[in-house]
Amino acid sequence: MHFANTATRRDFLLSSLSGLAVLRAARAFARAVEHPNIVFIMVDDMGYEDLGCYGSKTIHTPRIDRMAAEGMRFTQAYSGCTVCAPARSTLMTGTHAGHTPVRGNTGGIPLGANDVTVADLLRRAGYATGGFGKWGLGDLDTAGVPENHGFDTFFGYYHQIHAHYYYPEYLVRNGEKVELPGNKDGNEKEYTHYRIFEEAKRFIRANRDRPFFCYCPWTPPHGRYEIPEDEPALEQYQDKKWPKDARVIAAMDTMIDRHVGELLELLKELDLDEKTIVFFCSDNGAAKRLDGVLDSSGSLRGEKRSMYEGGIRVPMIVRWPGVVDAGAVSDLPWYFPDVLPTLTDLAGANRFVPSGIDGLSVAPTLLGQGEQRRHECLYWEWRLFNWRKKKEDPNGLMQAVRQDRWKLVRHRQDKPWELYDLSEDKGEQRDLAAAHPDVVERLTAWIAENRTEPRPQIEPPKPEGRSFR
Repeated sequence: MHFANTATRRDFLLSSLSGLAVLRAARAFARAVEHPNIVFIMVDDMGYEDLGCYGSKTIHTPRIDRMAAEGMRFTQAYSGCTVCAPARSTLMTGTHAGHTPVRGNTGGIPLGANDVTVADLLRRAGYATGGFGKWGLGDLDTAGVPENHGFDTFFGYYHQIHAHYYYPEYLVRNGEKVELPGNKDGNEKEYTHYRIFEEAKRFIRANRDRPFFCYCPWTPPHGRYEIPEDEPALEQYQDKKWPKDARVIAAMDTMIDRHVGELLELLKELDLDEKTIVFFCSDNGAAKRLDGVLDSSGSLRGEKRSMYEGGIRVPMIVRWPGVVDAGAVSDLPWYFPDVLPTLTDLAGANRFVPSGIDGLSVAPTLLGQGEQRRHECLYWEWRLFNWRKKKEDPNGLMQAVRQDRWKLVRHRQDKPWELYDLSEDKGEQRDLAAAHPDVVERLTAWIAENRTEPRPQIEPPKPEGRSFR
């Protein structure tokens, strides 16, 4: 029997079967879409409890909440690091923070010419690849630029310090500066997130007839906390007697919510909804907890730049109609190094994955089929940087490792290890290191065996008086 398109095929299957057979038909549909489109949205500094579906009582996110209701919501998903650049490095390369190429967070430390990214692998599998937002893994004219690492097109910011500004004089497309005339001479007329969002939609429209990977590392709600005065989302919070930063962060989150909704509607408009898997997450924990106002970290301890749960646990939602079970909630612990093997698994590009990565595919959990492998341990690290002296803190290596219920953490090498039982204490309030020295010894031994010292984390030369090129 001939079907005009995959949606017709799926409708026929689902109308012919019931109960368990419907589930089997959905799985068969997943196999029929051998090369699903992939949209990966990663916002910047959104806290674990900044979304309604994760418990927020103050920030309006109805569209992302609906996305969670239509897909799978993860309660124990993690970033690869507690700050931007190393987190992006783990996501792009499938390596944890003890192996990943970029471990510093000064903004322009580049990937090496031989580092392989998930975009490299998806392009080899025939995908159109586009990135829209903050790259953070190599400034202009370095080996680390996105066009050298698998992206057909990348539009936005290359250096992270550049991405601190929402009204810069230029953005970058494929290594070329794109001037923003409305922001010249101190004017603030062209809000970059709007432009970046429109470019992402343009990429989807242009590649509607072939498999595509649309990577959206959007900059809001990262500070500087700036948003246009006429942004509709801001009106919802203008009368709140909150600190200004809290009002702007909330408005940025609600603006993101609107744009996620628009993107999902675009997929429906282009008849791509059932052919596209969409991920939504944050790159690390909230930059500000704002307890008593937004409560961005909720009951989790810490925030960005901390190895406690509030710094590394992130919202993660995955939607693929007819394939990923609607309304599902998973407590599978997984993190950014797992993104590369997951996306290549979904895309049928496993044969291109290099040996030696640390990540594991979570496709079995998403698709509800096959055996889900689990990590022996999840690992994070980051070394504090002294911005005044422009050098790393010699004792500032912070580290954390999770094994099942146990979480071992320390924030300096000259401080003792702390041990928490996350199954009973996700807020990390009761240090059990003294009571379980055997666990501390086991996990520190694992760290010693499963990390390497980083290669030199060097910023490229910059123009006089500038932080980026």
